[in-house]
Amino acid sequence: MPSMSPGVRPVALAAGDVTLSALIAQPSGPPRATVVAVHGGGMSAGYFDGQAHPDVSLLALGARLGYTMVAVDRPGYGLSAADAPSGQTLAEQSAALHAALRHLASRAETGAGVFLLAHSFGGKLALTYAACQAGDPDPAVPPLLGLDISGLGRDYAVDHPEGGPDPHQHRHWKRNWGALRFYPPNTFREAEGLVAPMPPREQAEALQWPRRFPVAAAAVQVPVRLTFAEQELWWHHDEDTVADLAAHFASAPSAAVDRQPGAGHNISLGWAARTYHLRAFAFFEECLARRSAGASVTP
Repeated sequence: MPSMSPGVRPVALAAGDVTLSALIAQPSGPPRATVVAVHGGGMSAGYFDGQAHPDVSLLALGARLGYTMVAVDRPGYGLSAADAPSGQTLAEQSAALHAALRHLASRAETGAGVFLLAHSFGGKLALTYAACQAGDPDPAVPPLLGLDISGLGRDYAVDHPEGGPDPHQHRHWKRNWGALRFYPPNTFREAEGLVAPMPPREQAEALQWPRRFPVAAAAVQVPVRLTFAEQELWWHHDEDTVADLAAHFASAPSAAVDRQPGAGHNISLGWAARTYHLRAFAFFEECLARRSAGASVTP
């Protein structure tokens, strides 16, 4: 098992037909809210608890800032790989995440609700989940408060994405990582314990994303923030594309697209991780402040 930051421990969450492995870190007092971190294709929950440098771990930082932090292994990864070796569709993963959040809420304090912080393919799940929750909220599941997604666009910047970014394919190394200088020493040695085979059903779904993005984005009803790394090579993210991406979130209270200098696709494992994570928490704080202000208004 890969090493973990102090205060981070493994847990298992019941998620319908599968059990999801996860990492959790809890604050010293009542949580402000819960951040559920969702990894990309070919990675694992440990992506959000990088060990190459103390500043890299999202989970450790979030707990210190007063959030319950949970990084889940998506269906087909970790514990669920044995029960779902081919993975699941995005719709099935969304249902599994919903069940896992219900289980989480039954065993841990979740605060004001849940934020999803997602990377790459995990962002597809986050948008799918938000779209599914827009019409029929479950009172047994903490409310969704916002989405922060990195490394995800609509249109691929490659002619043949071949099912998405698989870190086991050497020809995709630069697309996944960018420049070596973006990462602390020992990052790639530590990352060996984080990578996992990308399930075949997931690879097949990746090809459908350009036509699914507009449908999911249009249904999202919570604030959204998208971030592209300086060397994001998987997705088109020129200025016209960025403006078009934001425009698709017509039902969301806000939709922002940011850029992260000094970073490659795997932002949360690089030197820029702390900067990106703090920007994400600043966004979450804005969401909480907006929610509190709205709740305090009397008719």
